[in-house]
Amino acid sequence: MSVLAPYAVSDKNTRGRRLFEAPPMGRSEFQRDRDRIVHSTAFRRLEYKTQVFVNHEGDLFRTRLTHSIEVAQIARSVARVLKVNEDLAEAIAFAHDLGHTPFGHAGQDALNECMREYGGFEHNLQSLRTVEVLEEHYAEFDGLNLVYETREGILKHCSLKNAAQLGVLGQRFIDKQQPSLEAQLNNYADEIAYNNHDIDDGLRSGLLTLDQLESVELVAQQLAQVRAAYPSLGERRLIHETIRRLINVQTLDLLRTTERAIADSGVETLEDVRLAGRLVGFSEGMHASLQPLRRFLRENLYWHFRVLREMAKAKRVIADLFAAFMNDPRLLPPQYQRRASDDKARAIADYIAGMTDRYAMKEHHRLFDISPA
Repeated sequence: MSVLAPYAVSDKNTRGRRLFEAPPMGRSEFQRDRDRIVHSTAFRRLEYKTQVFVNHEGDLFRTRLTHSIEVAQIARSVARVLKVNEDLAEAIAFAHDLGHTPFGHAGQDALNECMREYGGFEHNLQSLRTVEVLEEHYAEFDGLNLVYETREGILKHCSLKNAAQLGVLGQRFIDKQQPSLEAQLNNYADEIAYNNHDIDDGLRSGLLTLDQLESVELVAQQLAQVRAAYPSLGERRLIHETIRRLINVQTLDLLRTTERAIADSGVETLEDVRLAGRLVGFSEGMHASLQPLRRFLRENLYWHFRVLREMAKAKRVIADLFAAFMNDPRLLPPQYQRRASDDKARAIADYIAGMTDRYAMKEHHRLFDISPA
């Protein structure tokens, strides 16, 4: 790792762990966090959780795991240029979707609806709950006992009501302070990754076409450059070259805009960063260019009738499972039955949120299909 800027998070200015542990040998506190996340059960489950396409629809579509790896790659690259903590940026990226339900946003929406009378469900809060409570690996504590700055980065947004229940971690939302630069840049690395790789998956699925995408100026510009440079290039490589250029132009804009904002702000310490306004972001021009792309993906991919059909089925699976377990918690596995004795709805939400796509479908089959095996 390169020499850190004075306003970066480091082992010297971290707020530390909730439970004291001796400093790690041969690695930083943030490398330890990254390693704990990578070895967690929740991280492995991301391999079989939906990004856009449900797991059974194809082996080559992105999953929550591949998405998290792609976010980490972008976050780490940006962090290196900004001279902030690459290992922290990577740890946040790997952890940011740990609490996501099966079936992507449709699953989250369905579970939130089921939990409406019991405090609701939000995947950022569930990711935090996963690393603080639900992971069971260590003899001396529940969860992963991550440092404050990693947990802060996982919690991208939070209502004031929920923030009031999170103690020190929620205080920044109440005080309207910013998180570290490492956390801020992850929000944009996440957007760069999913926008551009959803284009790739949409094209691979046949739900999108290059002709359609040429209606989006930002995409059309990069596509024209590739065609001019490689007039006989095959479609698969044409798509890849276009997407890598899209990622590059957005990442460079993010870097240039953020470097100017940091310089103009005069921040010198991590606490200066927290008290400053948001420092990481796109330029006004790039922000305007991305609006049509977001709208295009929503209208042509996320709302495509084939995607919506799968999501409708997914919502029914989640709703059916929740209702069955609420009606009779004895149907839950033993460890969740024990949790349900304290808070039935939240224990059920924990169980469902931890499922992979295919496990949720199998569990639904086990509970509702009465045909002989």
